[in-house]
Amino acid sequence: MSTSPQQRLRDWFAAPAYPWITGAAVTAGAVVELVVVPGGVTTTAGALLSAASLMWRRSFPPVAVLTVAAGLIGFAGDVNLYVSIMVSGLTGCYALGRNRVLHPALTVAGGALGALCVNLVHINTWSRMDLPVPALWERGSLSLFAESFLLTVVLFGAVMMGDAVRSREETRTERSLAQAQLIAMERQQAAEAERAAIARELHDIVSHSVSMIAVQAESATYTTPGLTAEARDGFQQIAATARSSMAELRRLLGVLRTPRGDTALTAPQPTLDHLVELVDQHRAVGGTAELRITGQRVALPAAWELSAYRIAQEALTNARKHAPGARTVVEVDYGAGRLLTLRVRDDGPGAGAVTGPGSRPGTGTGHGLTGMRERAALVGGRLSAGTGPDGGFVVEAVLPWGSG
Repeated sequence: MSTSPQQRLRDWFAAPAYPWITGAAVTAGAVVELVVVPGGVTTTAGALLSAASLMWRRSFPPVAVLTVAAGLIGFAGDVNLYVSIMVSGLTGCYALGRNRVLHPALTVAGGALGALCVNLVHINTWSRMDLPVPALWERGSLSLFAESFLLTVVLFGAVMMGDAVRSREETRTERSLAQAQLIAMERQQAAEAERAAIARELHDIVSHSVSMIAVQAESATYTTPGLTAEARDGFQQIAATARSSMAELRRLLGVLRTPRGDTALTAPQPTLDHLVELVDQHRAVGGTAELRITGQRVALPAAWELSAYRIAQEALTNARKHAPGARTVVEVDYGAGRLLTLRVRDDGPGAGAVTGPGSRPGTGTGHGLTGMRERAALVGGRLSAGTGPDGGFVVEAVLPWGSG
C-alpha cells in the first residue's frame, strides 16, 4: 500500500538515523566554512562542538543545552556569525522546545541572557576596534543592544516552534488513544448487547419449551390411565430432567446478562398473529387460557410485534410455573392513538402469596420479569406486574408505537 509524501516525510524525520545524518552534515559544513573563513580558537571550538552535539539531540535531549551554549560562545568569539553556528543554534533551540528539556519560559529566558552576554562581549570588541561606540545612557546607546534583541526573538521563535510540534503530536496521540478507547468501548457494548439479546432469546424460547415438557411429563403421570410403575417413573424422570435443565438455564442466563443497555432485534420473529398458537400450546399442556382481542388489528413494526409476543409468551410460562391449573386470559387491545395494550391475567395466587409450589415472587427480580420489562422499554413502553384488583396475577404492557 503506497504512502503519501507527507507520511514518507514524517517517517524520515522519525527515523533513528535522522539526527546522526543531519548532525554530521552540519558538522561537515562547519569544517568547510572554517577552512574558507578561518576563525579564532574560541569560534572554531564553539562551532564544531555546537554542530557535532546535534547528533545526540534525540538519544540524549539535554545535550541541546550544550549545542546552544557552544553556538553562543562561538558567536561571541567573532563578530561574524557563521552559518553553521546559526543552523546548529536554532536546531538546538528547536530540540529544547520539542523535547521540553526545560519549561519554554525558562529556555527563552536562558537564551535571552546568553544573547545579552554575547552582545556585551561584542560591544567590548567594538570599543577595542576604535569603532564609534556611544556610552550607555547616551543618545543612540540602545541601538547597541539590537543584536541581543534580535537573537532573543530568533531563539524564542525556534523554541516555540519545537514546543508547538510537541503539543501537536501529544494532541494527535491523545486523539488516537481516545479513538482506540472509544472503539474498544463500542465493541464491549456491542458484545454486552449481544449477550443480553442471547440471554433474552434463550429465556423466551428455551425456557418456554422446557417448561412445557416439564408440565406435560408431570401431568401425564396423573392423567394417563393404566400406567405401569416403570412408565410413571419414566415420566417423573423426564419432568425432573426438565426442571434441572431450567435451573441450569437460569444459571447460564445469570452469566450472560449484563447491567448495560440492550438493543432491539429486528430479524423476522413471531408476531401477534401467532398468539392463537401460543394459547393453544398453553391449553395443550393442561392450562386453561382464553384470548381476547379488541380493536382493529393493525400491522405494527417488527420490534413491537416481537416484544408483545415474547411478553405474552413469558407471562403464560410464569402462569404455568407459579399458578398451575389457574384460568388465564390474554387480552390484546389495539387502542386509539397507536397504543397497544397487552394484558395477561390469571386467577391464581398473587405476588407474595405463600401457597406452596404456586407462590409468586414479589420482588420482581427474576429473569422473566426483567426480560419483559426490557422488551417493553426497548420500544418505549412500560410494563407492570403484580397482584390484580380481584386477586390473581396481572402482567400489563403498554406499548406506544407512533404518534396519534
